[in-house]
Amino acid sequence: MHDTIVILDFGSQYSQSITRLVRSLQVYCELMPWDHAEGRIKTIRPKGFILSGGPASVYEKGAPYIPRYIFEAELPVLGICYGMQAITHALGGVVSHSPKREYGQAVLKTVAQNSLIPPGEHFAWMSHGDRIDSLPDGFITLAKTDHSPHAAICNLEKNYYGVQFHPEVQHTPNGKEIIRKFVLDICGAKPDWSPESIITTTVRQIREKVGEAHIISAVSGGVDSSVATAIVHKAVGDKLTAVFVDNGLLRKNEPENVVSAFRERMGMQLIPVNAVEIFMDALSGITDPEMKRQVIGERFIRVFEEQARKSGSPRFLVQGTIYPDVVESSAPDRSQAHRIKSHHNVGGLPETMDFDLVEPLRYLFKDEVRSIGEKLGLPSELVWRQPFPGPGLAVRCLGEVTWERLKKLREADAILREELKISGNLVMKRKNQQVHGTAQAFAVLLPIRSVGVMGDQRTYQEVIALRAVTSEDFMTADWARLSHPLLAKISQRIVNEVDGINRVVYDITSKPPATIEWE
Repeated sequence: MHDTIVILDFGSQYSQSITRLVRSLQVYCELMPWDHAEGRIKTIRPKGFILSGGPASVYEKGAPYIPRYIFEAELPVLGICYGMQAITHALGGVVSHSPKREYGQAVLKTVAQNSLIPPGEHFAWMSHGDRIDSLPDGFITLAKTDHSPHAAICNLEKNYYGVQFHPEVQHTPNGKEIIRKFVLDICGAKPDWSPESIITTTVRQIREKVGEAHIISAVSGGVDSSVATAIVHKAVGDKLTAVFVDNGLLRKNEPENVVSAFRERMGMQLIPVNAVEIFMDALSGITDPEMKRQVIGERFIRVFEEQARKSGSPRFLVQGTIYPDVVESSAPDRSQAHRIKSHHNVGGLPETMDFDLVEPLRYLFKDEVRSIGEKLGLPSELVWRQPFPGPGLAVRCLGEVTWERLKKLREADAILREELKISGNLVMKRKNQQVHGTAQAFAVLLPIRSVGVMGDQRTYQEVIALRAVTSEDFMTADWARLSHPLLAKISQRIVNEVDGINRVVYDITSKPPATIEWE
C-alpha cells in the first residue's frame, strides 16, 4: 500500500492539477467526487485530505458540502478556495459575497508564522467571488491580500488548513512548496510513487483484466497512444496487435513517420489502415467542433471494429486516454467538473461498440506518461513529441473540413514547426537535458477571409492563427513569448509559400481563460 492523499473534487477545473502536483512529489493520490462513499476512502486509509475549489457558493441552497466523516477521521485537511470556504462554513465561520472579486495574481502577505505559508510577500493566483468574513472557533489567519482579509487560515490543534488562492497552478510561484509542506511534512506521506511502481502496478492490472485474451491497440504516433501500446505490450506480449489509422487529419509526413517508428525502431507488429475517404466523407459539411469530435470518435471505433473482425475479433481495445482528456470531457467518473470539450476518445465514443476498453494511462498526466515512456525505452522523438489532438487537424481547421483547406493548414503548420525547430523553440528533450522552448505549437486555419494586397492586386483570402504555449501539465498554460523576428519570419514564409493565405495572427491568450486548442 502506498501512502495516499485523497483529493475531494468540488467541481474545480484545477482539481486535476492538484492531483498532478501531489504525484510530482512521488506521493500517490486519488481524486474523488466530494460526495464519494465513505467506505472506499476508509479502505485506502489516507494520510490526509485536500479539498478542491469549485464554482458554487457555500451559502447557496444545495451547495456541495464536506462530508462529516472527513472531520471525524482526525486527519490533516487542506481546503483550497471553495474547499477553504466549505471548512469555514461547516465549522461555524461566515462566508459571504466579496465586494471586490479577485481574478489573477494577487500579493499574498503572511501575517503569522506557520509551517505552511512562507514568511513575507508572495504572488498567488486568485479566482473567487466570495470571501471569509469571520473565522470558526480555534482558527487563526495566516495570510491576507488587499481584498481577502483571511487568504490563508489554520487550526493548528486539528491540522486544518485553508488557502483562498490556488497553489496548484504555475502562476503561484510558491505553490508547489506549499503543497509539499502539507503532503510530506504535515501529513507525513512517504514519497514512493515512481515510474517503476506505476509500470509494475499497471502491468499487473492489465494482466488481471485481459487474462489470455487478444488485444487490439489504437496507435496515432503520439506519446499517449505510444506509451499505452508499449505498456500493454509489456503486459501481454504478442497477444497485442497495434493498428494505425490514417484518417487524413494528420500533419505533414506524419503517417510515414509513425509506421517507420513502430516497425523499425520499436519492433512491434503494426497494421496501417488507409481510412482517409471514410473520415473526409463523414466530416463533409460539419462545422460544429463537438460534432466533429463525435463523428471522428464514432468512425475510429467502426474502423477498429472492422479491423478487429479481420484479426480474430479481439475483445479489448487499447486507447491512449490520459487524465486531462477525462477531465475536460466531464466523463462519468469525473462528473463534478463542467465539460469543456468532448475528446474524441472519451465524450466522442459511441454508446454501443464491440470492445471493452483498456486505458492504462487514464488517470495519469502528461509528465507521468513521458516518464513511463522513457523508463520503457521508447524512442525519444515519440516520448517528447508535442501533443497532437486525437481528432487531428479537424479541430485546427475551424469551419468545414475540406481537403483543400487541410492542405493549406498542413503547409502552414509545417513552416511553423520547422522555424521553431531551427530556432530551438520546438521541444525535443533528451535525457539529462533541461527542457526549453514551447510545450505545444501549431497553426489554426480560421473560417474567415480578409482583404490583402499582393503584387499590387487585391486579395480576399483565409487567415492562419499561430498558437504556441508553455506549460508543465497542459491543464494550465501561458502563451509563448516568441521573438518578433521569429514571428515575422514565420508569417512571411506562410504568406509567401501557402496559396490562399494572406494574413497571419498570433494568439496571446493563456489557459484559462482559453483552452490550448481552438476547438
